[in-house]
Amino acid sequence: MPIESLQHKLETTIKKLEARENSFLLFEKLASLGSWEVDLKTHTSIWSEQSYKIYGYKKGEIETDLSLFFSSIFAEDLEHAKITLQEAIESGKPTSFKCRIHKKDKSVAYIHINGQVIYDSNNQPDKLIGTTQDITKFVKTELLANELVELIERSSNEIYIVNFETLKYLYVNGGACKALGYTRDELLQMDIYDVNPYLSKEKAKDLKATLFAEKKLLNRTVHQCRNGTTYHVQSYIHTMTYNGLNAYVIFDTDITQQVEDEKLLNLQAQQLNHQANHDALTNLPNRMLFQDRLSQTIFTSKRNNEQFALLFIDLDQFKKINDSLGHHIGDEVLIEAAKRIKDSIREEDTLARLGGDEFTIIAKEVQGKSSASVVAQKIIEAMKEPIIVKSHQLYISSSIGISLYPQDSTDQNNLIKYADAAMYKAKDEGRNNYQFYSTDMTKYAFERVVMESSLRIAIDNNEFEVYFQPQYKASTDTIIGVEALVRWIHPSLGIIPPGKFIPLSEENGLIINIDKIVMEKAMTQFTQWKREGLQIDTLAINLSMKRLNQDTFIEHLLETMNEIGFEPHWLELEVTESQVMNNPEISIEKLHAISAMGIEIAIDDFGTGYSSLSYLKKLPLDRLKIDQSFVKEIPHDEDDVAITRAIIALAKSLNLKLIAEGVETLEQKNFMIENGCDCIQGYYYSKPLPIHEMQKLLKH
Repeated sequence: MPIESLQHKLETTIKKLEARENSFLLFEKLASLGSWEVDLKTHTSIWSEQSYKIYGYKKGEIETDLSLFFSSIFAEDLEHAKITLQEAIESGKPTSFKCRIHKKDKSVAYIHINGQVIYDSNNQPDKLIGTTQDITKFVKTELLANELVELIERSSNEIYIVNFETLKYLYVNGGACKALGYTRDELLQMDIYDVNPYLSKEKAKDLKATLFAEKKLLNRTVHQCRNGTTYHVQSYIHTMTYNGLNAYVIFDTDITQQVEDEKLLNLQAQQLNHQANHDALTNLPNRMLFQDRLSQTIFTSKRNNEQFALLFIDLDQFKKINDSLGHHIGDEVLIEAAKRIKDSIREEDTLARLGGDEFTIIAKEVQGKSSASVVAQKIIEAMKEPIIVKSHQLYISSSIGISLYPQDSTDQNNLIKYADAAMYKAKDEGRNNYQFYSTDMTKYAFERVVMESSLRIAIDNNEFEVYFQPQYKASTDTIIGVEALVRWIHPSLGIIPPGKFIPLSEENGLIINIDKIVMEKAMTQFTQWKREGLQIDTLAINLSMKRLNQDTFIEHLLETMNEIGFEPHWLELEVTESQVMNNPEISIEKLHAISAMGIEIAIDDFGTGYSSLSYLKKLPLDRLKIDQSFVKEIPHDEDDVAITRAIIALAKSLNLKLIAEGVETLEQKNFMIENGCDCIQGYYYSKPLPIHEMQKLLKH
């Protein structure tokens, strides 16, 4: 039964029980009595009109002899009625009894009979006179009251009636006794403070005031049992009058499990909120929480006329760690990097991870560039120590861009954009440094965005062309091969050299699409020249490690060669030394697979990547390319001369072919020939040429 219904019925019952002792008098005043007279000699009777109504008849509708009276009484009550009346006749004393009757319409009524014997002059019973009262409503009310009392007593809910003034218990049900472990007598000697350990006098006073004003109250509290254990209850409280006293009735429900469930839900909600606002890997605020913190910092800084700095941090060369050692190692590096950055800033500052290897710091209340510089320098210094992860000793650095509020902007988005632009400037300045935002950087950042967008359009519109630079055998001045070099033919800007777009394409992954375009176009043209009978041995193509690391690269390479009719032994793939050394184990595996197809492998820019000879000798190499940075100052720079001679000696000891790039003078050509490098590429012979000019040179 719902608590509200039970409470309402209890109040009604209590009121009826209070009036129970006066109920008969009340019915005499309010109800109409039926009177009657029975002639004891003739057994005939006379009924008042109200008596007929009690039985459901109209006056004169039926003979009113005693047979009607006795035939209407319930069989279970009939014998008692007859005996009671007989005793009254014999004793002459007034009689009174109750019984059930069937009315004319077969419904049941409860009646109360009062009778008195009248004697004749001979002192013999002459007449029996009396009244009949319909007490059906009263009996049903009494039965219902008894049922409700039983229901309340047996209810699993705790039910109390409390004196409004003294707060002592006036009534407790069985459920309360069972829950608290006290007997009824014990509880009736106690007040509410005895079972409510956390209820203060002040709190009780406030609750009484609310209850007095509103007549009802919903409240949560804690009950303490006799054995000292506690549990949570929900209380429904209503005012009432009990035995003439101002009181209130309490219906308590044990909600301990509900409270525990709520605690669990609150904990889960907190965890979900934390997860929604924090990075799962580093537990730092994520982009969403960072944006909110930045907005709050702008608001408070504006109100308090304060400055703050926004630092945008990118870990240098982090992608190489992920690509070479795997994301599980990269994740450990990110966790350690986050810890070092956090240890470098104050507790009131906010460090967030935006994603990948990008972090931001909101450094509050800085005093211009000098204070922000201290923070940035501490971070750079913190990154100098190697990070040890699973026997790997890894070195990382950071590029940091800084924007200042309000000097650079008071707009949230602009501050982020400016710090990001300054970070790219730091990368361009050689990484491992910090840069403050300047207005020139906005132009630079805009150019990067435009460049990337234009690159994507260029790939879709096939705006890339292949130029070829011839490779010569210097001793005979004959062409032995060509290197394919990409040029971007922009529809409005004309030719854009590789140095302008290749670094950006490597950062955003577009180099993969560009490599595909160059490879297909170069192999198609080379195959055409071979079919025309032109004397040329090798096509050299630069291959990015991003393309090489694709799972489908070798399959796509084979398909392309088969479709074009390109022979594998015509091809020489050039990979840069620094890229190979970033992930030597995987590079060795992939390059061996390519070499097994009959394709030659060359190391480009050899001598610039701090290569490991232990890995170098494991690579399936066919040729070393001497980097033009060593060739440029030959024969005048003694260091370049020594390095070049060492590379040539190394190649010969490893039985590798050689080619020197960037040869521009006769002196450089002769030096290479004299020192055993007979293959040359550079402006001494030719700059990179478009297809039609290269074709003329080959036919010359």
